[in-house]
Amino acid sequence: MALPPGISMDELLAAVEESQVGMSDIGFCLSCGGEVHGVEPDARRYPCSTCGHREVYGAVEILLREA
Repeated sequence: MALPPGISMDELLAAVEESQVGMSDIGFCLSCGGEVHGVEPDARRYPCSTCGHREVYGAVEILLREA
């Protein structure tokens, strides 16, 4: 799985860190690169509020798939 368009590894790692300390749960759309809040860390194929595609994954899920 590739990183979402326009999302750097630094941004992804920051989102994972925020999720781990309970600050916020962030996911990213793999189609449009949109940032989506309120997404569980292990989310898969959630609908994107920006583009409508079911390609939103939690930041932790994306990171695990990149490993």
